[in-house]
Amino acid sequence: MSDREPPRRRVPGPARPVRPGSQRRPGPGARPARRPSTPRPNGPRVIRLGSPRPRLRMVSLALTLVMIAFVVRLLQVQAVDASTYAAKAEQNRYVGRTLAAERGGITDRNGVELATSVDAYDITADPTMFTQKATTVADAPEQAAALLAPILGQDADTVAKKLSAKNTRYTLLAHRQTPQVWKQIKDLKTTLAAKSQTDKTTVNVLAGVLAVPASKRVYPNGDLAAGILGWVNADGKGGGGIEQQLNKELTGKDGKIRYAQSGGRQVPTVDSTETPAVAGSDVELTIDRDIQWAAQNAITEQVKKSKADRGYVIVQDTRTGEILAMANSPGFDPNDLSQADPNALHNWAIEDAYEPGSTAKLMSMAAVLEENAATPDTHVVVPNRLHRGDRLFQDDIDHKTWYLTLNGVLAKSSNIGTILATGQLGKTQKEANQVLYSYLRKFGIGSHTGLGLPGETAGILASPDTWSTSQQYTIPFGQGVSINALQAASVYSTIANGGVRIEPTLVRGSKGADGRFTPAAQPKKTRVVSEKTAKSLAQMLESVVDDEQGTGAKARIPGYRVAGKTGTANRVDPATGKYKGYTSSFAGFAPADNPRITVYCALQNATEGNYFGGQTCGPIYKQVMEFALKTLQIPPTGAQAARLPVTFTP
Repeated sequence: MSDREPPRRRVPGPARPVRPGSQRRPGPGARPARRPSTPRPNGPRVIRLGSPRPRLRMVSLALTLVMIAFVVRLLQVQAVDASTYAAKAEQNRYVGRTLAAERGGITDRNGVELATSVDAYDITADPTMFTQKATTVADAPEQAAALLAPILGQDADTVAKKLSAKNTRYTLLAHRQTPQVWKQIKDLKTTLAAKSQTDKTTVNVLAGVLAVPASKRVYPNGDLAAGILGWVNADGKGGGGIEQQLNKELTGKDGKIRYAQSGGRQVPTVDSTETPAVAGSDVELTIDRDIQWAAQNAITEQVKKSKADRGYVIVQDTRTGEILAMANSPGFDPNDLSQADPNALHNWAIEDAYEPGSTAKLMSMAAVLEENAATPDTHVVVPNRLHRGDRLFQDDIDHKTWYLTLNGVLAKSSNIGTILATGQLGKTQKEANQVLYSYLRKFGIGSHTGLGLPGETAGILASPDTWSTSQQYTIPFGQGVSINALQAASVYSTIANGGVRIEPTLVRGSKGADGRFTPAAQPKKTRVVSEKTAKSLAQMLESVVDDEQGTGAKARIPGYRVAGKTGTANRVDPATGKYKGYTSSFAGFAPADNPRITVYCALQNATEGNYFGGQTCGPIYKQVMEFALKTLQIPPTGAQAARLPVTFTP
């Protein structure tokens, strides 16, 4: 180390004050004065950060662009596409459905239920709840379908297809199922839900299955009066009979409900709008359930016994025209149409058009008596054969010449005697044809009965100007003209009612939602023949049943005076249009001297045993008439029969 002293560091002295105005100003071109440098302190070098302003500007610009994008999108949603998104939101949030009105019931004249509606459920589903995203399994529709198909009685593939529907939150799986069916499904849902809580591998694939309250049509008496009642189809509309004819009155008016939903269920805390449904009217028919049963049971047994194609029985109140029974066989059960024969889904008593045969002779006799062409005692000589036009006519049995009264012609059901009697209606056959035609029309032949049921036939009655040579002589005894069973019954009720025809009725009235009963309109009444003629005809019809020579002995009812007429006609086969087989029938009323009830029976194409009307339908008439008289508590009159003569001595 040197002994020399280190050089001393120069220490600046105190700054001198600068006097105002003494500082020099730089001249043109002079360099600016240098700022005195700040002495760098001893120690580590300090690093200074750059200015944050550029970064802030970039962040601000980015945020601005994002906000602009949001604003543009917001304008698009709220202004440009507002209605579209609002509609989608409403569709997803709110659900509207129809509230089905309860269908009115149908009862008999005594208030006994014939058709009613019970609680049921429409089984529905939300397809969005069966997707893989919602269930975490790919085959949720198939799994659910495998469980539901046996309960609903449907094919599993069909159910799976419904559950896989796209772009919808509603699909109908089954219509109008019983509460028991829905309970089975609910129990399955509960079981699966419980398993899914404890076993995470189990998925409740039925979570999206729902039920909407509805109603189901039930017929408590099975096939009783099925032809009259008809049925209700899958769409809830009447498919036949009264159900179809009065569908509007029975259906009522559906309501509507609109509510917020989540997961297929209604949100109870959100307001809903509802228009209540108005229940349909209850309809009261004129038929008596017990008499209907007796008629249906009798004709069913006879159809089986005779191996006939079909048969029908009409029971009518002669004083009011009300139908007390209208039975068909074979029938069907409207509760289960899947098991029914399609050919039986008819009311053949009004839909079948057939040639009536000898029961139509009553109208010919009515014309003869009313026109004073003859009286019940008028003598008619009936040969074994009668040649008219291009045909040779005969009666149903070979016989020697009969010497009959006009009453006897009806009692023995002589075709030849009827031809001879109606020939007296005019000076010429053409005039006679015109007169007979006018009476047939008055009795309602060739016209609808006024009942209004769907499918009713008016029958076939050609204008007399077009009657063939054969028809001129066959129509008087019931061939060459077609009617239905109700028309035939109405003819006899007209005579029983003193010659006044009352349009048949089947509906007594209806009871609306307000509980007030409204009677049906009064039926139309038409005088056909005089009371005197009607009384004479009633006495003549008694001879058919009571006289030993009459054809209707099997229709006798002990203690009662019975008026009736047998009929056996050649039958036109609907399949070929040619005559094949027979139409067997019996018509009449009782008590004969104070009529209250008309019964008509017809049997089509009996192929086993006897086919004559008096033998096959006479017993049915007796069975049904006896039951009706007892049911309605109609006593015998106690008067003696007139017993008009049947034959005369030449």
